[in-house]
Amino acid sequence: MHVQEGGAELDVPEQPDAGAGEGVFFNPDQELNRDVTVAVLRAYREREERAETYLDAMAASGARGVRAAAEGWDVTLCDTDPDAVDLARENLARNGLDGEVVERDVNALLHDSYFDVVDLDPFGSPMPFADAAFANARDLVCVTATDTAPLCGAHFEAGVRRYSAVPRNTEYHAEMGVRVLVSALARTAARYDVGAVPVLSHVTDHYARTYLELQHRATDADVLIEELGHVYHCQQCLHRETGQGLIADPPEGCPACGESQVVTAGPVWLGSLHDPDFVEAVREAVDDEMGTADRARDLLATVGDELDLPFHYDQHRLYKRWGKSAVGMDEFLGRLRDAGFSASRTHYGGTTLKTDATVTEMADLFAEESG
Repeated sequence: MHVQEGGAELDVPEQPDAGAGEGVFFNPDQELNRDVTVAVLRAYREREERAETYLDAMAASGARGVRAAAEGWDVTLCDTDPDAVDLARENLARNGLDGEVVERDVNALLHDSYFDVVDLDPFGSPMPFADAAFANARDLVCVTATDTAPLCGAHFEAGVRRYSAVPRNTEYHAEMGVRVLVSALARTAARYDVGAVPVLSHVTDHYARTYLELQHRATDADVLIEELGHVYHCQQCLHRETGQGLIADPPEGCPACGESQVVTAGPVWLGSLHDPDFVEAVREAVDDEMGTADRARDLLATVGDELDLPFHYDQHRLYKRWGKSAVGMDEFLGRLRDAGFSASRTHYGGTTLKTDATVTEMADLFAEESG
């Protein structure tokens, strides 16, 4: 079928059920992912003018690499499927664009070549490709993970195996997933004396996406390892707290309710998932030619305004715990701010928020308000 995406003309195989088929893979539901990627490439070129080369590591139909080439990047598209390689070449030619297309395992390619930007968008976990990417990328590694169930703890054993971390299935499962992912990527980069700094991350439509800017000194990697730690989550009262370091030191009981239902997750990334200035630059780089422009701008605006805290709350889950009817989200956030707390919406869902108030402080505040 013929599609137009961000000004690029693409021929892709017909995809039943939004991308599930036996032919060359193309997922129309990932258009937002690709639109944001193009905006990131535009913003990053302003941030690092010497960056020129871009690797689409799992090219498939070539949609992502073609769009990068249209932005003036010196692109290489890689895939192991000969049909995908042929289609990617055809899509470059259809748009009058130059680029190299190779039929090869991307790990082997990366051990022979360096790229300024490496984009990993595999089916499932990106970890089998992370070592090669961090060993051979100069400036930016872009990563998609579609195995959100292992990342967030719903498939616990798979999460432990793939990410060398203990994930937990909490009401902030989406953020749990992206912080487990960034932790695993930061630890992988550190093995090569590379610091990997997340400048933009989001979780959308059952995938996690993060963009990691690279620093090539061992001391940078050391500093970023200090951003790793654990989350201690009480399944009884929803209290949660964090502890720095690669060795967990959970409390014997919940400091808020005294119960012994505290679970440990980690090591997770406890640092910032975003560079607010870069996020704003990416939002400004979104244009109306993009099919998801409005959605992308809304996503990036919310991401940019999120408080820099390592977990979020679900307002409806809190009210269910309190046995009350929920007020509107704007009113809820306003009451927190009026009481002297910081509070913001998050991009993880319409009823999710971040605040420096504890569960106990929120419960006390809203008990007073309702009284």
